[in-house]
Amino acid sequence: MKQLSGLDVSFLNLENGRAFGHVSSLALLEPPDDPNFNAYESYRALMLSKIGGLEPYRRRLVEVPLGLDRPYWVDDPNFDIDFHIRHIAVPPPGGDEQLADLVARLIGRPMDRSRPLWESYVIEGLESGEFAILAKMHHATIDGAAGAEMMMVLFDREPDAALDEGIHWSPGQLPSEAELMSKTAIELTRRPIKAVRLQVRLLRDLGKATQNPAFDSVANQIRRGIPGPAGAAVGRLLGATDEQPEDQDTPSTAPSILAPRTPFNATISSHRRFAHRSASLQQIKDIKNAVGATLNDVVMAVCAGGLRRYLESVDALPEEDLRAMIPVSIRTGEETEKWTNRVSSIFSALPTSEPDPLGRVAAVHASMNTAKEQFDLIPADTLVELSDLAPPALAVRASRVAARARLADWTNPPANLVISNVPGPREPLYMYGGAKLTKYYPVSMVVDGQGLNITVQSYVDGLDFGLVACRELVPDLWQLMDFLFEEIDVLAEAAGVGTGHKDTTNKKAGKTK
Repeated sequence: MKQLSGLDVSFLNLENGRAFGHVSSLALLEPPDDPNFNAYESYRALMLSKIGGLEPYRRRLVEVPLGLDRPYWVDDPNFDIDFHIRHIAVPPPGGDEQLADLVARLIGRPMDRSRPLWESYVIEGLESGEFAILAKMHHATIDGAAGAEMMMVLFDREPDAALDEGIHWSPGQLPSEAELMSKTAIELTRRPIKAVRLQVRLLRDLGKATQNPAFDSVANQIRRGIPGPAGAAVGRLLGATDEQPEDQDTPSTAPSILAPRTPFNATISSHRRFAHRSASLQQIKDIKNAVGATLNDVVMAVCAGGLRRYLESVDALPEEDLRAMIPVSIRTGEETEKWTNRVSSIFSALPTSEPDPLGRVAAVHASMNTAKEQFDLIPADTLVELSDLAPPALAVRASRVAARARLADWTNPPANLVISNVPGPREPLYMYGGAKLTKYYPVSMVVDGQGLNITVQSYVDGLDFGLVACRELVPDLWQLMDFLFEEIDVLAEAAGVGTGHKDTTNKKAGKTK
């Protein structure tokens, strides 16, 4: 039995009937030249062989009574593989947009919290002759880095790889309420000292980052403010010291600002839209080499240009630049628990007010450098640990009050959208049975106030774009995708590297409503 972290729980708390905490992936696979190959049976056999070594697939939630503490994971005593793997087909003619519509409907459904929080759909009927696997997993279970590692466990580098013998595992037993309350009582007695320790560490981290002795002085005052033996004990735990660093100039940091409002910054519905397309990774690299930027700078600039075009087309482009939230992994490689969330975020201006494509790349580069400097002021793992201190019942109630009040309809968001760029494997991968993975589209999530998400993942020689949006807030998501890909060519021409990106997405079979 393992307890969820405060960050893990936050992805459970955001769910409200309109927002869902799961993230997904859409894998396209080319079946082998074998008339006996069965996509569903091969995938089911693969998952059964891997379950013992992939804990997130077999564990379920156990809630603490009255929400007094964070939930726990326990191996599901009633695990049923056939509940989690479903076999369906896309409607004719089976083009990209029919597949995308099906994916949008499937991700717009909540997951059953009484079972392990994942679902997989083996999808056939594609006009390309391929089949697809839509894999849904709750964000409370894994983050992006853990998901990438899981991908490498499920797929092989060789087409004829045999199944693993599998790691034996035994279903767990659900703990009793008495056991849960006993654990909770112990945790609650430890929480005050954890809170003080983290507050002092946070102040000292700020003092170290800014070279300002005032922060360290406040940290020592907190330690000295606890009287008697308790104060002495806290001092020993914190390693507190009254020594002050020499006065030095304190660098200034940019003030926090909110993002301007756009049509997709409002309360979302439970309905989704999804769009996917693949670009040439080499073309993006050619652009970044020509302009002296990073690959992520180019992706961000493409998003800025595409969003500028889209918002102009609906007469909703704000004068101020949009703001993007960019997920950042804080894994060090030394974690003892890998199937959890170790992720934070940085906030960066998205230069939608800049008309020049090369100017947008330069602006993104400068903005990202500033954002990273601000992010480095406080170690992200300290902020993650602070999330463990939030009373779970209060956090759930606050989330529900915000949802009922529809705060997203009358307040500016901290960011207009999430943009994520995930590096993927550079060599081809295969599923058990010899099916070759051709595309791997990320399928993320949206929440109230952020009704649009753009996630990009590289795989072999492609850059796979996955766009997710609230159906009502972004009714023309494929138009936005068109603008993004037009922007790639515009940027390539401006950089002098030529246009004509290799779009290897399946041929579309007409737009559907």
